[in-house]
Amino acid sequence: MSSNIRSLALRLEGPLQSWGFDSQYNRRNTGLMPTKSAIAGMCCAALGYERGGEKETAFLADFEGLRMTAIVIPRNGSRKPLAVRRLQDYHTVQNTKTADGKIKDCHITHRQYLTDASFGVILEGSAVLLSEIASALADPRWGIWLGRKTCIPSAPVLAGLCDRREDALKLLIGDSPLESFTRQEDVETFAEGKDSLPDRPSSFASDRRIFSPRRVITRHGS
Repeated sequence: MSSNIRSLALRLEGPLQSWGFDSQYNRRNTGLMPTKSAIAGMCCAALGYERGGEKETAFLADFEGLRMTAIVIPRNGSRKPLAVRRLQDYHTVQNTKTADGKIKDCHITHRQYLTDASFGVILEGSAVLLSEIASALADPRWGIWLGRKTCIPSAPVLAGLCDRREDALKLLIGDSPLESFTRQEDVETFAEGKDSLPDRPSSFASDRRIFSPRRVITRHGS
């Protein structure tokens, strides 16, 4: 493999995770897989980039060129694999600001989370960019979360940076064949994909959050 291309393995484990991609106003849903926007946001936090800043903008433009694979890795309980479930929280926030600038006494939202989920993520692309991300995740400047601040990782997110995809996969799934795991992968052309997700970020600025579609295919484990 070219020395300019490397593979970064991430481990996403925690009692709660939330990967939003279609949230609307008071309802904050979660997808069943990590989103590329959430992984990009995690990296920006680790690097200490401010929302909407020039460093964030440049980073997201480079991050778009990375190919992402998300893998569902079942968690084992005492006797059998733990079932992943969606939990919905009735959430209240006081003293929020309305669109016209007034203060609202109490704002109610419904927020979804995944429980007992575990994922592996492989990012493939520029060796320089992935080395920068790996260093930041090893010693993050700001806190990193599994989608939301309430979703704290229970294991180090950085699994390792490898020269080959096969070695990165081994860090996450050992010698098990990838085909036995459910996974979601970026595709190069529209025709290769089966779904489009609005989770490719161009800006995380609070007043101009911008996302474009990402074409993916989901393959189910055998």
